[in-house]
Amino acid sequence: MLPEIGKIDKATFDRVIFPHLGKADPSVLLGPRHGVDAAVIELPGGEVMVVAEDPTFGMPVVMPYFGWAIVHICASDIAVMGVPPRYMTICLLLPPGTEDKVLEHLWLDTHRECEKLGIAIVGGHTGVVPGIGFPLNGGCTMFGIGKKEQLTPPSNARVGDRVIITKGPAIESTGILALQAEKPLTDKFGKDLVEKAKKHFTAMTVVQDALVAAPNAHAMHDATEGGLLNGIYEVVEASGTGVTIYEEKIIVPEEIEAVHRYFNIDPLISISEGTLIATATPENTPRIINDLKQNNIAAWEIGEVTEKDRVFIRRDGKKEALTPVKVDPFWAAYFSTLGG
Repeated sequence: MLPEIGKIDKATFDRVIFPHLGKADPSVLLGPRHGVDAAVIELPGGEVMVVAEDPTFGMPVVMPYFGWAIVHICASDIAVMGVPPRYMTICLLLPPGTEDKVLEHLWLDTHRECEKLGIAIVGGHTGVVPGIGFPLNGGCTMFGIGKKEQLTPPSNARVGDRVIITKGPAIESTGILALQAEKPLTDKFGKDLVEKAKKHFTAMTVVQDALVAAPNAHAMHDATEGGLLNGIYEVVEASGTGVTIYEEKIIVPEEIEAVHRYFNIDPLISISEGTLIATATPENTPRIINDLKQNNIAAWEIGEVTEKDRVFIRRDGKKEALTPVKVDPFWAAYFSTLGG
């Protein structure tokens, strides 16, 4: 059975999607794989084209930032492959009754973010369709051009690599829930903490993180649905390796911990667009962390890629198997805020 909301599970992907991918083409160096968010196509002259696509749905609280979110969520999937995003197409769907000023704000926001990141909008579709309640990015396709040797796909983690993360877990979950439940969270924790939590919404990007880390990284991935632990699982699953992760090394900022405690959900498995996961040699790991910090991006080493076993060691020393996250707890928390 398909999930009520969110991405399909790996078993369904492997049964329905993966065996049926149209005509085989030798120029496709990396095609659809569970946990890998972009494809790689070989071009003449030793270059490659990286292609990724993502939808973005316009939940009410996101609307003021919707153009920003569309660009950064899609561009992040290119950047984690080690090349800068360059071209974009978008299918923008609007509900009946949308006012001109809504489209103008959304489109100008999208345009400005593309300008900042050096991305040209080269096509797409914009129209009004029935059956939706808010504007919807029905599919943003992002393209990047680079060299094969630049590539840092999540499938490229190597035994002995250290695991690095940026910013902390549950970046997306924190930003959205803090905006959506601002009043009750403020009543509970105070305005200062909630303002810090709200700022995580515009940290919901790994474009800069990834482009800074890329020259010294082997593999990179954006921790999206299922959060940090699921993102790490996807990296080692794609790479065919094991991993050991230490909970005591994962720094959870105060505002992230507070928001998730309020909703009684685990920040380590809550959606975290904006948390970069990277693997690198022991020699390059300090360089990456230092380069990120020089760009005002917090980063920490939290574990090591191993040959086989996938282990998560809790603060009390208890060892647990690192497994895929079946249901991201963010969705139930988010929809619980819509009742009133």
